[in-house]
Amino acid sequence: MIQHFQFRSMYENKKLPGWTFSFYYKGIRYEGSYHKNGTIEWKGAQPPSEEEEIIQKQIHELMLFHVYE
Repeated sequence: MIQHFQFRSMYENKKLPGWTFSFYYKGIRYEGSYHKNGTIEWKGAQPPSEEEEIIQKQIHELMLFHVYE
């Protein structure tokens, strides 16, 4: 389960799409960029490949809730 999810706009003009995010998963901090087309670009550590799809789905749901509410 994702914990301490945070995001912020990549740009000063907050109307432009694109966000950076960070969260903890199983005690490991992950960071990345969420692009307007829904692609996720990881920065630094990348989640384990067998759990990446589950994590990406959770990120999409969180971004839909927080950004596109």
